[in-house]
Amino acid sequence: MLWSDPENEPPKELRDTQEMLRRLGVLMALAMVLAMIVIGVR
Repeated sequence: MLWSDPENEPPKELRDTQEMLRRLGVLMALAMVLAMIVIGVR
């Protein structure tokens, strides 16, 4: 981080990437729960 950087304002690409990773994490968590249920039913 440089002193000249604006505070708490990451570039648009970084924000988009973070948003995508957050959605991917939620999807992965839901997939894990679904897999646990399917394994538990068998």
